[in-house]
Amino acid sequence: MTTKLSLIRRATAVAAAATAALVLAACGGTGDDTGSAGSDQNTASPAASARAQQGDHNAADVAFAQGMIPHHRQAIEMADLAATRAESADVKKLAGEIKKAQDPEIKTLSGWLTSWGEQVSAEGGGHGGHDMSGMMSAEEMKQLESSSGKAFDTAFLQLMVKHHEGAVAMAKTEQSDGKYQPAKDMAAAIITSQSAEITRMKTLLGTS
Repeated sequence: MTTKLSLIRRATAVAAAATAALVLAACGGTGDDTGSAGSDQNTASPAASARAQQGDHNAADVAFAQGMIPHHRQAIEMADLAATRAESADVKKLAGEIKKAQDPEIKTLSGWLTSWGEQVSAEGGGHGGHDMSGMMSAEEMKQLESSSGKAFDTAFLQLMVKHHEGAVAMAKTEQSDGKYQPAKDMAAAIITSQSAEITRMKTLLGTS
């Protein structure tokens, strides 16, 4: 078993060396320095390129992650209010789904920022003052907290439609300007799921 593994390793190393030699030849490296330069590049390049792929992100990716975390946190705070204040079973169900979808996304976004060496915003995104689209002001949040029953259902749906529209706009910016593929994939998922929820909420507003 070990011989088989070492053979595979040797074959991989040989293939890597051959590739490096070809690349060096293509770059027009001269005969005298290919020896040492070739072996150095050989050992460093696979790990370096893997690292580059993992960290292949830009400022738009960072802005998306840093903006979406407090945005999601506020949506979850709103969803938590619905559990005790909403009258409509549909509103309660929707609030539960929003929380279930956005909680894991916050963890993923925080993980990316940590791995990039970027700041993760502090807990508690429900207060106002954010300049992100769709975020509620502190006043709107207070109004929502002080309402219940049918009045809460209507306010929750209206504010969450606006909130979701803001998230969709942020996700579209990430898709066009971002570079980190997992972030662009999450942006696509947010556009799909939250656009569908916007349609549902508008329907509920029409029937409430």
